[in-house]
Formats: sequence, C-alpha cells, structure tokens
Amino acid sequence: MTASKQQEAEAEHDPQVVVTPGDASRSSRQDRGLWRDLTSYWILGLCNNYGYVVMLSAAHDIIKQFNPSDESEESSSGRNCHLVSTGAILLADVLPSLFVKILMPFFPFWVNFRIALAVAFSAAGFLLVGFANAEWMALLGVIITSASSGIGETTFLAYSSRYNKNVISTWSSGTGGAGVIGSLSYASLRSLDFSPRDTMLIMLIFPAIEAFAFWLLLRRPQVDILPVTTVESTEVLISDEKPLVGFKEKLSYIKHLFKYMLPLCLVYFFEYFINQGLFELVYFEDIFLDKDSQYRWLNVDYQIGVFISRSSVNLFQLDKIWLMSIFQFVNVVYFLTEVIWWYTPSIWIVFAIVLWEGLLGGGAYVNTFYRMSKEISPERQQFAMAMVVQSDSYGIALAGFLAIPVHNAICGLPAATRSLVW
Repeated sequence: MTASKQQEAEAEHDPQVVVTPGDASRSSRQDRGLWRDLTSYWILGLCNNYGYVVMLSAAHDIIKQFNPSDESEESSSGRNCHLVSTGAILLADVLPSLFVKILMPFFPFWVNFRIALAVAFSAAGFLLVGFANAEWMALLGVIITSASSGIGETTFLAYSSRYNKNVISTWSSGTGGAGVIGSLSYASLRSLDFSPRDTMLIMLIFPAIEAFAFWLLLRRPQVDILPVTTVESTEVLISDEKPLVGFKEKLSYIKHLFKYMLPLCLVYFFEYFINQGLFELVYFEDIFLDKDSQYRWLNVDYQIGVFISRSSVNLFQLDKIWLMSIFQFVNVVYFLTEVIWWYTPSIWIVFAIVLWEGLLGGGAYVNTFYRMSKEISPERQQFAMAMVVQSDSYGIALAGFLAIPVHNAICGLPAATRSLVW
C-alpha cells in the first residue's frame, strides 16, 4: 500500500487523523460534488430563516389587524404609534426558538426527524397566521414558525461540522438572503394589495424548497467527504481533540465558548432593540411612503445590509466582534434620540444608518461562526455550533422585553415636530 493510500485508510477509520491539502486524490474526491453542499446550505439558510423574517416584517400588520382601537389611542397620545409594540411579536418570534436552541444540543442528533419537524412547523405557521381570525391564533402561528427556525438552525449548523467549512459562509449568506427576500417579498405583495392570507399561502413554497434541498440536493455525509483540515489549524486541533461525552462534560465546556457568545449576544440585543422598539416610531410626514410602508421598507433596507455582510466572509474577516457591539450601541443612541426629538431632516439618512446597522449584525453573525469553524476541532464543532447559535436569541429576547416598555413610554410623550426637512 502506498503512503498516500495508507494515509487515506487511516483517516477513514480514525476521525482524529488530520489530512492536509497535499493529498490530491482525496481533495479531488471531496470537491467533485462540493457545489451541491454549498448550494444546499445556501438554500437551507434562506428557507430556515424566511418565516422568521416574514413574521417580523408582518408584525405591524398583525397588531393593526387585531387592534383596530389603536387608532383612537394614537390620536390621544399625541404620537402616531401603536401602544402594543411590535416587540410583542418579536417575543413570540424568538422565545420559542430560544427554548428550542437551549434544549437541542442535549438531545439525540436524529437529523432527519428534526428537519421533518422543522419543515412541518414552518408550513403550519404560515397557515395559522394566514387563516387567523383571532389574535391568539396569529401569535400561535408566529410561535410555531419560531420553533421551526430554532430546530433548523441548531441542526443545520451542528450538521455543518461534517462538511467543508465553506458551507458556513453559504449558510450565513442564505440566512442574509432570507432577510432581503422575506422582507422584500412581504412588502411587495402587500403593496400589490395581496391580502395577508394570500401572502402567507404564497409563502408555503419555502418549506417545500427546504425539504427538497435537504433530502435531494445535499449529499449525505460520508467519511470520504469529511472536511479537509488545513495545516494552519493543526495546532488548534492537537490541543483539544477528544469529543465531548455526557451532559457534565458538555456543560463544563460551555465556558470556553463565552468569547464567541457574549459579543454576538450584545450586537443582537442592540440591533433588535432598535428594530422592534424604535423602528415603528420613526416617522416622516408628507413623503412618498405612508407610515406602514416606512416600517416595511426600513426592514427591507436593514435586511439588505445583513445579506451583504453575511455574504462577505470569504472576502473580509473580522475577529474582533466586540467592536461591532460598540458600533451597534452608537446606533441605539441615535435612534433613541431621533424618535424622541425627530431631528433627522431626511428619511434617506435613516435608510443609510439602518443599512449600517444591518451590516454590523450580519457581520457579527458570519464572522463568529466562520471563526469557530477554524478554531474548534471538528469533534467539538457540532456541540459548539449548537450552543453559540443560542447567543443571538438571548440578545433578541432581552431586546424584546426592554423594547415594549420603552416603546410605550415614548408613545406617551408629547408629539415632536420635525423643524428641519430636506
């Protein structure tokens, strides 16, 4: 047996053997169908996050549909806002996902069952919101959609440890694409006078696409297509190779993940405090967009920023995620003062800042997981990915709780006047 074939045989039976790119025959086998894995993960990222994004984009309409009395409350408060914050929809859209993400890493990794559940929940969520005749029914649809997203995200990211590390970048790009396509498709269909019910029924195509991508397009992980580990990360692998076994060992390992989790949590806390507590209060009178349309298109603008940054990791990487949390805090200060005093002279300035906000959020997400794919050994990546993916949900949940009282307090302030308008 030649040296190269012996190396292959050892790798097939010992997952801790590191095979370098010098093994040309192994690399060629791995790359032959790589496009299928990369494409599948892009589609899976798109479909998994699509429902989540649509529910946030529809938050304003869901509240308005079941709270028609808000109109009288708006005029008496002096501000044009709903006293039921879109943060309430945010909580319904994130808490079930967070609950699922906390539990999933400790359950058996039955991947086919998990994905079947995610697809079924996604379809059920669209149907419940579309056919809702009461607020509780619409919220139940949002909750089920959230659970679907949580199941899918923890499973797909954990499963990515069995594929080429570049599936992380295509997954992240797909989740960014979900933001743009989800918010844009919802805003466009509503602008074309499609009813909320018809809009949700049209969107049922996405759970079907998700099922196709996972069961038909994505290759099954095999030993001969395990990720090739480059020489530059060998030192990291040698330092801590053993797979995590048992609940106690997994629990004690979590502290090593805080350096990834805390900055990502902060970025998303600031980001969603803006989106669900303050976006709805940004209002420019007598322009080409009415109030509801301003909210929808600010969401589209934000998601474009997320998509750009989540698709850029192969061109630009940033390890200092904490910098993004500082920049995002500056955005919070701007939006909080803007919705109180209305001093920005043009909505185009707001669109530019919202785009920047999206760039920061998407950049924090993709750089965190891409960095993990290089720094954590494959044996521990499955659990690590499933744990760190919770951190953005912690931030989003905290933002939802804080957004509701802050939003309602600002609604009770006297109406501001925009003195300077471009």
